[in-house]
Amino acid sequence: MFSNNQIFTAPLAGITDKPFRRIIRQFAPDVSMVTEMISCHSLVAGHKNCVRNFDTYSDEGNIGAQIFGAEPELMGQAAKILQDAGAKWIDINMGCPVPKVATRAGAGAFLMKNHLLAGRIIEKCVQSVQIPVSVKTRLGWDEDHKDWQDLVRVAAESGAKFVTVHGRTRAQGYSGKSVLPVKPDLPLPIIANGDLQSVEDIEKVQKSGYDGAMIGRAMLGHPWIFGQICGICDVPKNIGDIVLQHLNLMIGYYGAKAAVTMFRKHLAWYSAGMPNSAQFRIMVNQITDEKELVKIIKDFWSVC
Repeated sequence: MFSNNQIFTAPLAGITDKPFRRIIRQFAPDVSMVTEMISCHSLVAGHKNCVRNFDTYSDEGNIGAQIFGAEPELMGQAAKILQDAGAKWIDINMGCPVPKVATRAGAGAFLMKNHLLAGRIIEKCVQSVQIPVSVKTRLGWDEDHKDWQDLVRVAAESGAKFVTVHGRTRAQGYSGKSVLPVKPDLPLPIIANGDLQSVEDIEKVQKSGYDGAMIGRAMLGHPWIFGQICGICDVPKNIGDIVLQHLNLMIGYYGAKAAVTMFRKHLAWYSAGMPNSAQFRIMVNQITDEKELVKIIKDFWSVC
């Protein structure tokens, strides 16, 4: 079984923000975390409407900050900002499949099609910081272009320290199954990602030769999963208290008006599979008042 620092939280846009990371950290103090992806343009420009541009990481343990973009100079500047904010390493997104990133912005998964630019971006980030730089990518652009191993070699030549690979192509998006091959002989450690949900899944990728494992969607509604996998906690009995704590962290971070709406998705995940959860979600989606939301959460989870 991998050690705690070989288990990673995946960077999930709109989900793995600072409040959610604080909840996860309670159950897994030593797990390796990655922030949700941050635009190099927004970060360097200091856009005030994006609160994560101003996060500090010195109190977050072993955490990497993920950036995306297609301009080497801006990516290097962004990497330096995140290093100064306390990130322990910089992760470069070369796998995001959504059109606004992978096609219109020429970033994310698009860099799997342009290894020359990918190498220049990695080199610039490596030159700009004194902390490690990693890359997160996919198997390739589509079924006919599964050239991730070539990108790993480019990353190694450009100074990256490790690569995370998601077992789908860009064309697959998040559909179908994630299928990772047995790890080939490559010059960098490779972290496995995609549909990993249990100790058995982690043991499988370890037996396939991978150097670590990254868990993504399995954490939704189950922030304690990392503690379970690391063998340091079970499913907590006081889930309602955890939900309320998560909501309070969101309110403190985003403000009550935004947090109440944003928290609806988390409530859907926390309540999934529970009795009357469908009715609960319908009610939640109509609530805009903080106190009313707290009351319905307490009633649903029988919190005193």
